[in-house]
Amino acid sequence: METIERLGQILARDRVIAVVGLSPRPDRPSFTTSRYMQQHGYRIVPVNPQAADSGETILGETVYASLGEAADALRAEGLRIQMVDCFRRSADIPPIAQEAVDIGATSLWMQMGIENDEAAAVALAAGLDVVMDRCVKIEHQRWLMQGGG
Repeated sequence: METIERLGQILARDRVIAVVGLSPRPDRPSFTTSRYMQQHGYRIVPVNPQAADSGETILGETVYASLGEAADALRAEGLRIQMVDCFRRSADIPPIAQEAVDIGATSLWMQMGIENDEAAAVALAAGLDVVMDRCVKIEHQRWLMQGGG
C-alpha cells in the first residue's frame, strides 16, 4: 500500500510527466488531470498516436506518438521524462512499462481502475517506482493538504 509520504516523494521528485492516452477533449479525465498538474508547475508531455498524426497540440504542448519520440524531443531541450502516467486500459500497460524503462523514467503511474502486475514487475525490476489504481491529481491534492509541495 502506498503511503501519502511515498506518493509525496514521487510527486516532489518527478516534475516532467508523460501522459500516455492524454485526450484532446476537455471533458475527459486525462485532460482535466493533466491540466491540473500543469497548473501546479508540472511539465506535461502528451503521448497520443492519433492526436500526434493530426499534428495538434494538447494543453499547449506538442503531442508525440510514442514515449521514445517524446523522450528524444525532450532530451533536445535538456529535459527527461520522469513519470509515465497511464490513461490506458490495464491490458495495454505492459509495453508502456517497457518503454518507460527504456527511456529511463523514474516512475510508472497507473490511474484509477488501472492495474497490471506484469507491467509493475517489469518497472520495479528496473528500479522504477510504481503506483497502481490511483489518480495523480487526487494524490497531489492530498499531498498538498498534508503540507507537501
